[in-house]
Amino acid sequence: MSVWRHFSRLWRSNAKQHLTPSPPRVSRSDEPIKVFLAYADEDRAQAERLFIAFREAGLDPWMDKEKLLPGENWPRTIERAIESSDFFCACFSRRSVHKRGFIQSEIRYALDIATYVPLGDIFLVPVRLEECVVPPVISRRVQFLDLFPDWEGAVKALISMMKGQIERRRLR
Repeated sequence: MSVWRHFSRLWRSNAKQHLTPSPPRVSRSDEPIKVFLAYADEDRAQAERLFIAFREAGLDPWMDKEKLLPGENWPRTIERAIESSDFFCACFSRRSVHKRGFIQSEIRYALDIATYVPLGDIFLVPVRLEECVVPPVISRRVQFLDLFPDWEGAVKALISMMKGQIERRRLR
């Protein structure tokens, strides 16, 4: 059995074992907004650009290449990062929508977690890095945002939406 297949099975079994209903995370006013970034490895440069933009805006982005530590149980660490995030930002491209791999597992896990988030709250935030078809299971549920052709404007709108959502959650 390949290492990838082994970890893929481990990921799926862990996701099923650890998926328990929990109240949605609400950042305290002194906490930065937590954003999980899911991306295909081929789109890493654009994901890193988004990571930097989020960090510069005062958010707390989570990206595997930036946050995973050597020796960490990475499937469980990724699950915890998704569970503790205020937002799950799924980055779509022509490569990612057709790729088999961990981005698909992360998206499925986020869809499961999203079922525990109140209906009026935004958790899953699909973004298109380029012209591509967002999987119907997502595009039928939530609106996606194009980060092209105006990257800066789209990222500004994305950050504004996240800050507005968190402020709304805090006022409840």
